[in-house]
Amino acid sequence: MRAAALADLDDLLRLETQCFTSDRISRRQWRYLLTRARARTLVVTRADRVVGYVLLLFSRATSVARLYSIAVDPGARGEGVGRTLVEAAERTAWAQDRAYLRLEIRRDNRASQALFEGAGYRRFATRADYYEDHMEALRYEKPLAPGLKPAFDRVPFYEQTLDFTCGPASLMMAMRALRPALVLDRALELRLWRESTTIFMTSGHGGCGPLGLALAADRRGFVASVHVNDPGVPLIDSVRSPEKKAVMRLVHEDMLAEAGRVGLAVYYERLPLEAVERHWEGGAVPLVLISSYRIYQEKFPHWVVVTGFDARFVYVHDPYVDAERGETRLDSIDMPIQRAEFTRMARYGRVGLQAVVLVAESHHG
Repeated sequence: MRAAALADLDDLLRLETQCFTSDRISRRQWRYLLTRARARTLVVTRADRVVGYVLLLFSRATSVARLYSIAVDPGARGEGVGRTLVEAAERTAWAQDRAYLRLEIRRDNRASQALFEGAGYRRFATRADYYEDHMEALRYEKPLAPGLKPAFDRVPFYEQTLDFTCGPASLMMAMRALRPALVLDRALELRLWRESTTIFMTSGHGGCGPLGLALAADRRGFVASVHVNDPGVPLIDSVRSPEKKAVMRLVHEDMLAEAGRVGLAVYYERLPLEAVERHWEGGAVPLVLISSYRIYQEKFPHWVVVTGFDARFVYVHDPYVDAERGETRLDSIDMPIQRAEFTRMARYGRVGLQAVVLVAESHHG
């Protein structure tokens, strides 16, 4: 057992051909994975010949590693090579401070299902039309440390379709969690954006602030409350133009007036993580504004929806799927983030803006 190197490229490609009829990793992709990607490939060799590999992907400021691919030479099967690779992958992920290992398996791949289920992995979701031949994927997860909470199913996932609709997408997930019959589509996503945008934020299209999202929820009969630690205009420092600042201030004042008319609760306070957890346990679904820098290394405000808690982690659905980095929707679902890291992440800008919108079907205390 050792780390793979570029010298193993031909053997890795041979295993791709021997083990898979579709969704093969190309030579170019392997070269990238072995040299520049946030990945780790481990191989088992016999007489200087690679007879198996496992490929792990590490991304984002979360505590999840993804087991992207595993293959064993047909001539070496039944000898424990696969189990050895899985155990090594778990040790490697844990050494990288990853507390969960996730993977996808083809619906018709019984051997892999048996391997991972025998190693303690739990099936918790499916993904239709996932592979090149349209085969469904079964999604598995294993906690690598005792006492971690398994996957959640209270909040459905919706991927934002535009760069500036993370807020509406997060609100849609919260509303669907409370009303399962609600239809989530792009028309609703854009309608919510139009209702809740602050006109200008950073650059490009306007984003959505906490007041706008809460008012949009209120118009649909939900009970929403806003918790912000700064009574000023949210994110006004993200634009330089005095004219844009004036527009943002006017929109904010108009939203405050509407909040007063409808009785929307607005609290100028920092809501500690423990309080967010209590509201979650009471039936509310929290939307939290974070700085995307700790995940994407880009400084822009970003909304996520909380999907659960355990003793060590906060779990979130991130509506943004970074396809350019090879990520899929599966990477954005129930992302575990260490509690201390989430607290650092849940503030934005020079003023350290902290904003939480709680959405509930009825008053939850």
